[in-house]
Amino acid sequence: MTDLTGRVALVTGANRGLGAAFVAELLERGASKVYAAARRPESVDVTDPRVVPLELDVTDTESIRRAAETATDVTVLVNNAGIGVNQSLVSGDLAEIHREFDTNFWGPVLVTRAFAPILAANGGGAIVNMHSALSWYAIGSYSAGKAALWSASNSARVELAPQGIQVVGVHVGYVDTEMAAHADGYKVPPAQVVAEALDAVAAGDAEAVVGETAQQVKSVLHQDVRVLYPQLAR
Repeated sequence: MTDLTGRVALVTGANRGLGAAFVAELLERGASKVYAAARRPESVDVTDPRVVPLELDVTDTESIRRAAETATDVTVLVNNAGIGVNQSLVSGDLAEIHREFDTNFWGPVLVTRAFAPILAANGGGAIVNMHSALSWYAIGSYSAGKAALWSASNSARVELAPQGIQVVGVHVGYVDTEMAAHADGYKVPPAQVVAEALDAVAAGDAEAVVGETAQQVKSVLHQDVRVLYPQLAR
C-alpha cells in the first residue's frame, strides 16, 4: 500500500487519546471516510463530515458482527482499543487478566477475523495493530497480552498477504495519553506514534518501532535473556 488518499478506514477506541490521533492523521492524509469506533459513539468528535461514529465493543462478538455489517467499505483497519490492568500472572486478579486479554488480544483478533474478508473483497488494504515495547519486555499480564498480539499479527501477516492485505505491528513505549498518566519519564507524543505507524503503511513495511525505548528493547532481543533481566544473573 502506498497511498491513503481516498481510503476508507476504521479505528477502534477512536474517541480519545491515540485513537483520536489516528482519526485526525488519516483525515490529514486524505482518507475519504473514517469510521470512529467506540463503545459510546456519542463520545466521538464529529467536526469533520468524513468521520462516521460507529458503536463497537471489541470484547463483544455481536457488536463486532454489527459493525462489520455496517462498515462494508473499509480498506484500512486500525486495532487501537486497549486497556492496562497489568496484574501479576502468578498471583494477580484473574478476572482482571481475562478482561485485559479480552480487550488487548482477543479484541484485535476477532475484529481482524470480521474485517479481513471485507478488506479482501474491496481489493486489499492494511491492518495496523498496536503492540507495545512491552511485547518484548515482560512485566506482567499486559506484556503477556501484547506479546500474544505480536505473535498473532505475525501469523495474520503471512496468511493475509496473498489477499493483498498488509499487517503492520506498532511497538512503542509509554505514549503521552491518559492511559500512561501514572507513568514517570519520557512519553512519546501520540502524533509521532500515528505518523510513524501510517508511514509504515505507506511504505509497505511490516512494523513501526517508535521511540527510543522500543528501539532499545528490540536491539537486545537477540542477546541472552539476562541482558533484559539482570535480576536473573547468577
